[in-house]
Amino acid sequence: MNITIVGAGNIGTQFAAHCAENGHKVVVYGSKPEKINKLLTVVNEENEIIHRGIIEKATDDEKEAFSNADLIFVTMPATLMRLNAQKIEPFVKPGLKICIVPGTGGGECAFYGCIKKGATVFGVQRVPSVARLIEYGNTVKAIGYRDEMFVAAIPHKETGECCKIIESIIGVKTTPLPNYLNITLTPSNPILHTTRLRNLYGDWKEGVVYKKVPLFYENWNNETSELLIACDTEVQQLCKTLPFNLSYVKSLCVHYESPTAEAMTKKISGITGFKGLTSPTKKVEGGYIPDFNSRYFTADFSYGLVILIQIAEYVNIDVPNMRETLQWYHDLVGERKEYNFKDYGINTYQDFVDFYSL
Repeated sequence: MNITIVGAGNIGTQFAAHCAENGHKVVVYGSKPEKINKLLTVVNEENEIIHRGIIEKATDDEKEAFSNADLIFVTMPATLMRLNAQKIEPFVKPGLKICIVPGTGGGECAFYGCIKKGATVFGVQRVPSVARLIEYGNTVKAIGYRDEMFVAAIPHKETGECCKIIESIIGVKTTPLPNYLNITLTPSNPILHTTRLRNLYGDWKEGVVYKKVPLFYENWNNETSELLIACDTEVQQLCKTLPFNLSYVKSLCVHYESPTAEAMTKKISGITGFKGLTSPTKKVEGGYIPDFNSRYFTADFSYGLVILIQIAEYVNIDVPNMRETLQWYHDLVGERKEYNFKDYGINTYQDFVDFYSL
């Protein structure tokens, strides 16, 4: 297949290497094509090469990237999904497949125009592994590859074929999901990151400077876990109310095998792939302050938590812990661009049901 990877960051580099290794013609679309090598490698925790592939080219030209593509992997932040959809849509032909990695963040709605032109949009519920760039345009480190991945597509009838694609490229068992909402409602970063940020910076105000940068996961605490579990419970209540099979929206208590706050703290703080990851901050005179331009803020609140709350509003479910967490963010940063279903023509609850029933 002719495969285009949008983005040359952690996930984009990983997928580009996998696709090229499996014999596909790969084009990487990014803003710095001159810095992307043709040979891309994936290494493990011991820096041993575990995957490598030679791509055809890297480009920042949209026609060159999209006009001949059979499959496009979009690995950009949720904040950029609409922009990327607008770039891709002029080149859509019936049969084109567009995969969002990971599939959360409302990207499926951003590509609604592509779906109307005959494309299949599919997403993976979670990324294949923790991935961190070692050298931009060259090497990414991947830790903890999953034994199984989960995929959903719009239109739903294409899900089986999309599973085969992921299984052949990543090399792990891939299971079809009943519908795309099983990805949209996955309680991952939209509550994992937002609850942690609220705990970390709950006392922050203009003029407060921290002397050191806390580790995001390794310094996890029970207070964060309690809020996370409360938000996770609200997601599960929401799933029970919607008229869809949402059996694959697993509670984080199940996902992490941690039924209590203490167990959750021990689990998250001990995950190997999370070690060394710091909290989103920026250096200022005297120390550090929160970096409100980090994706942890811009994507996980405005294109993650917001979506969960809007869906809850459709079915009149109260989600106080999620609302209070979002309100804390609003009080902190003021008005920012946020996801809204109405921006994609989904104006009513029936529109919502119809879209996710495609």
